[in-house]
Amino acid sequence: MGRILSVLAALMALLSPAMAQADPADIDAAARGVVRVVIIGSDDNELFPVSHGTGFAVSPDLIVTNAHVVRDAMSDDELRIGIVPSGGGDAVYGRLVSVNARNDLALVRLTGSLNLPALALAGRPVDSAAQVTSVGYPMNVDRAQGLDLSDIFQSMSPVKSLGYVSGERPSRQFDTVLHTAPIARGNSGGPLLDACGRVVGVNSFGADNEGGDAEFFFAVSNRELVPFLRANEVEPNINDSPCRSLQDLDDAEKERLEREQMEALQALAQRTEETRERRERALLKAQLGVAQDREDRMALAFVLLLGSFGIALWAWSRRERFDAEAEDAELARRKITIAFAIAGFLVVVALIAFLTRPGLDEIDRRVAAEMQEGAPDTGGDDPLAANGHGNGALTCRLIPERSRITSAEAPDIAFDWTEEGCVNERTQYGYASGNWSRVFVPNQEDAVSVNSYDPDRRIFRSERYLLSRSAMNDARAARSEYEAPVCGADGAATRLGDLQGEVLSMLPQQPNERLVYRCEPTEGGS
Repeated sequence: MGRILSVLAALMALLSPAMAQADPADIDAAARGVVRVVIIGSDDNELFPVSHGTGFAVSPDLIVTNAHVVRDAMSDDELRIGIVPSGGGDAVYGRLVSVNARNDLALVRLTGSLNLPALALAGRPVDSAAQVTSVGYPMNVDRAQGLDLSDIFQSMSPVKSLGYVSGERPSRQFDTVLHTAPIARGNSGGPLLDACGRVVGVNSFGADNEGGDAEFFFAVSNRELVPFLRANEVEPNINDSPCRSLQDLDDAEKERLEREQMEALQALAQRTEETRERRERALLKAQLGVAQDREDRMALAFVLLLGSFGIALWAWSRRERFDAEAEDAELARRKITIAFAIAGFLVVVALIAFLTRPGLDEIDRRVAAEMQEGAPDTGGDDPLAANGHGNGALTCRLIPERSRITSAEAPDIAFDWTEEGCVNERTQYGYASGNWSRVFVPNQEDAVSVNSYDPDRRIFRSERYLLSRSAMNDARAARSEYEAPVCGADGAATRLGDLQGEVLSMLPQQPNERLVYRCEPTEGGS
């Protein structure tokens, strides 16, 4: 019956379309912080293992495991706790910090440095039928490999086993996650991971099955683990973002780009139609205006000519009269001369009014002026126009729906950017294939970060590759082969773009984390 229920739970998870599937890269990244916890005795100064379990890092020097894993060391002062890392390196001793037998949790502090990456804890309840992975060091696998207790001091990768959540329930007076990811003796204290490699529980024990090994297993819930850590002044790295695969993000990004392109085409078509309608209105208005102006000028010229003809006719008639009477001839001649001058002036004005009447080309000029005045002012709406296309002081905030966070925190980022690719006047970014980027290979953390910035769109991206210790050593060796150019030096951007190629070629095809930020000018910045 138990096997049937287990199969049904697996089928339900497989048939669920919205259920995230575990990414092997995420599980491998989390496994870097999983260690073997060995209880060590000594006989005539010769060390020998008494028992072992599993643990995982919650900080570089603190390990969580089960209380029952370290029970022997608690009751016998002669026994010591050994911590064997998975990624290579010498084992170190640990000392107990805290033990809570009620919920089967223990906290161990390392006495040496292993530089372990702390695992992130899932900040939301695990979904029923969600896919989970147990990571640890089961003894039955050691036996199958022909390993004896002395071999467990060697660094080796932990075993990962896949299963599904069957529910959350109280068990043995504490909250547990019931699941089907197989565990055995030696797995105790190891993490139960969700599909994104985040801890959802601490594997503790299996359900009794009279027919043999247990079909269902229990992990101490994060509802027990988080208060336990905080009670010991340890603030865990809690990640409450949804678990999404990079494929999901890439598909969503593709849909977003297609949607934006479609919206841009629709907006362009709408603007084109609005422009056409506005031009037709401007053309009709210009045609009517020009026709009216032509008629007005011609009417004015006609009126002026009539006035000129009337004045000239009057002056001519007066001239004949004064010549006949010959009285006051001088005054009469002066008046007639003035009249003829006025008539001539009116003729000239009429001619000017007629010749300067608007032509058909005036229609085009008026349409152009109308279109210029009626064009919408988009300068204030362009987010890039105000700050030199993404240059200057910027504040960048995470876009959660475009990001994938598995472990890292994502606070706001503030930096100054110049056209030459200088950040804060000290960090040069490389330019290659149309992209600005900088590769960071730290010595303190087994993770390579590739930061990139698109000044045209004001989008900052940080992609993190959580590598194994050997892969990290290779990346550090490749990074040590070049020295980054001084910020702002001639050709620094293109030279660094070429130099970074070797490290980039060593990275996996997909990062473990992708953080996407939208940047805006900092208030009061330059």
